[in-house]
Amino acid sequence: MTDIEYLDRAEALLRAIELACDRINDETAADIDNQRVGGMVTLTFANRSQIIVNLQKPLQEVWMAARAGGFHYKYDGAQWMDSKGQGEFFSHLSRCATEQAGQPLTFSS
Repeated sequence: MTDIEYLDRAEALLRAIELACDRINDETAADIDNQRVGGMVTLTFANRSQIIVNLQKPLQEVWMAARAGGFHYKYDGAQWMDSKGQGEFFSHLSRCATEQAGQPLTFSS
């Protein structure tokens, strides 16, 4: 994948996270504060816990830090997959956000 292709796909992922937060805030009582600074989105939950998603441009990866740990994702041609076999990004983000918010939350591309 070229650097431009990576940036296009990674930017689309960050935008999807922002849009999902807006939808979740409209449809639930989760009250997720999301802030984007450059290639990083920080989700802050009502209990003040955070999930941070940031781009690692030199590695062409997306990293996520949550209470459950730190995770690295590479684009496999169809979706962002965990580099250690832990699954697809949005599925994993949904699990981590559900755990941290204390209610079911769904993120998708």
